[in-house]
Amino acid sequence: MKEYDLFLPLTYNDGMPIEAKIFKALRLRLLEQFDGVTFFPQPNEGYWRMGGVTYKDEIVVFRVVTARHARARRYFKELKEELKKRLKQEEILIIERDVEAM
Repeated sequence: MKEYDLFLPLTYNDGMPIEAKIFKALRLRLLEQFDGVTFFPQPNEGYWRMGGVTYKDEIVVFRVVTARHARARRYFKELKEELKKRLKQEEILIIERDVEAM
């Protein structure tokens, strides 16, 4: 099985908040696609460096666990590009992990 975490910013690069309806639509979309999704709505802080400058984002996390990993990988690659455009981001972090369910 694979686990996918999507780290999404709460604001656009100009500081304006990303609309709650975008997160709701994504939650419903992931539920429809994978029959399950976990949403961690509490804000988390993410930091990264680029060109010697440290950046900070407030983020939320969506998690999906699936046995259909080849299909999921294709899906998340396409979703990543869509979200980069829609959320006006240079990058969207999606983590893929091997997991075992008990």
